[in-house]
Amino acid sequence: MKTGLENTPSGVGSGLVIVDKPQGWTSHDVVGRTRRLAGTRKVGHAGTLDPMATGVLVVGVNKATRLLTYIVGVSKTYTATMRLGETTVTDDAEGELLQARIAAAVTGDMIRAEVLKLTGEISQVPSSVSAIKVDGERSYARVRKGEDVALAARPVTVGRFEVHDVRRERGGKVLDVDVTVDCSSGTYIRALARDLGEALGVGGHLTALRRTRVGPYGIEAARTMEQLAGNFEMLPLDDAARALFPNRELTAEETTELSFGRRVAPNDDGAVTAAFAPDGTLVALLKNKGDAAKPDIVFATA
Repeated sequence: MKTGLENTPSGVGSGLVIVDKPQGWTSHDVVGRTRRLAGTRKVGHAGTLDPMATGVLVVGVNKATRLLTYIVGVSKTYTATMRLGETTVTDDAEGELLQARIAAAVTGDMIRAEVLKLTGEISQVPSSVSAIKVDGERSYARVRKGEDVALAARPVTVGRFEVHDVRRERGGKVLDVDVTVDCSSGTYIRALARDLGEALGVGGHLTALRRTRVGPYGIEAARTMEQLAGNFEMLPLDDAARALFPNRELTAEETTELSFGRRVAPNDDGAVTAAFAPDGTLVALLKNKGDAAKPDIVFATA
């Protein structure tokens, strides 16, 4: 992946803006600000970050918004701090304290043993204040109205759940645990904090969360809103697609066929593939169908 970003005049071009979301901003706030900076209404994001969280939020501009559906489902990496000994209504520091239990007897070895059980393919019950819809309404909205919401468990994959530090606070009554988590889309880090605390018998919640990677897009390529206001930068559409998908280099004839929405010879495998013209321009995203590759999205039309 190219990490260099392209300086883009306001209102021109298509690409991804890799934002380092500030604490206290909603993902919608970031989209609204990006619309003003880019000079276009055609802006969206891939994967909501809670206001408390910071870090990588992938924002699409113009034609690159068509990549967002694919980006939502990629794996992600987070750094987080989990507090053991306190339970909150939201499973994070923004919620009301429900219960405090002394965590003085919990050791680092005990924490690591339970972390291991929460690694791999697991079944996770999302936080009740998630954005999951229940009968057409967001779960968090129902909780705010005072309803008890019980969400169904769902399979997720936690590829890495690594403990970096364990600190005893408040005279040892609570423990703050710094971790890194690599996980599949749909994994809730605050639910991991909750479940870790419950497994240890003391409860737990999330006190800090930073997303450092969304698929191939890392924090090293991210820019703060202040930096973007001074120098608006985007990862060009062609480079963004090259990083996200397997690549296919087209012949001139194939380029013409795809620009008309026609099929070409099949891809080497069944994955969605980014197809590029001889000059490096993104032409289409291809899927195999039968004995040919069919354009899923065409970017360069005839």
